[in-house]
Amino acid sequence: MIMALTLAACGRSQAPEDGVDTQAPVTMPSRKQADGPPPSPTLQAVKARGRLNCGVHEGLVGFAFIDNRGQWRGFDVDFCRAMAAAILNDPNAVRFVPLNAEQRFDALAAQRIDVLWRSTSWTMTRDAGDGLSFAGVNYYDGQGFLVRRSLNLNSASELNGARICVQAGSTTELNAADYFRSRGIDYRAVVLRNEEEARQAYSREQCDAYSADISALAAIRTTLSDPQAHAILPDVVSKEPLGPVVRRGDEQWTALVRWTLNAVILAEELGVTRANAEALSKDSRDPRIRRLLGEEGDMGAELGLDRRWARNAVVAVGNYGEIFDKNLGSQSTLDLARGLNAQWNARPGGLIYALPIR
Repeated sequence: MIMALTLAACGRSQAPEDGVDTQAPVTMPSRKQADGPPPSPTLQAVKARGRLNCGVHEGLVGFAFIDNRGQWRGFDVDFCRAMAAAILNDPNAVRFVPLNAEQRFDALAAQRIDVLWRSTSWTMTRDAGDGLSFAGVNYYDGQGFLVRRSLNLNSASELNGARICVQAGSTTELNAADYFRSRGIDYRAVVLRNEEEARQAYSREQCDAYSADISALAAIRTTLSDPQAHAILPDVVSKEPLGPVVRRGDEQWTALVRWTLNAVILAEELGVTRANAEALSKDSRDPRIRRLLGEEGDMGAELGLDRRWARNAVVAVGNYGEIFDKNLGSQSTLDLARGLNAQWNARPGGLIYALPIR
């Protein structure tokens, strides 16, 4: 009897004090209940106004510019249109907001734009300290130097004592300083307010070289009176991963931008084009294609979008390769090689790699 009482007392001392029945099954909240982001206020605002406000370059051939018919065109412009198609099923439901380098982040913080697609380099300072979130990389670039062929230069290391045109408010000015300082080369920075002023200063020979992203230099060279009189030096003095930027704190919106970019990248990898997307949605047996095009699962619901969101984006502007070729590659005046911006599984391979949609 003593042993029984002792065991009973021990049992009572080990019972939970809060009265919870440890033998009863615990019902955990679902993943979406526990971890799902709240509805995106940015997405709600875009749907309410029926238009995406997209920040772009003021005018850079290949990336964002107004053509002779008054229409916005370019690589970044097409990504804005892809988002509008994914969200509103209308690639033309976009208000393009032209911004220079100094204006772009202020416009985003002030909510004048919903997303910034404007040749913006992903850096630690911007990502960790400026209240910004980068949603991915749509173009891998690097900084270079544009010079007159008459100078007979073979390398940027020969620019000792040179005047270098750079744009204010960009990583270009800092990268040029790093490059010349690390090599003990004297130079003079000619800092201009925006790209147009820098281009004009270079064309008036107020500087000996113009330093910017190599893709931008290729675009600028086409606008000069005699493009063949100018050359881009072989030196690449920085890494410039360019991509879309949003305000920090709206995680669902960040995911929406990220996965729209990934959708058009994955479309190229899987052979889904603007021309065949609708047919493949009906005929393909590949589960990856069927998920991408909304025939299996409802991936759009994760983003607050229709199940056809990715299909709408691809039908509107094409896959990543089509967007590149039309604006920057073989079908454009720039005729840039894919290089680092080739798909990871191409020959030769590049850095473009889609995250899986599943």
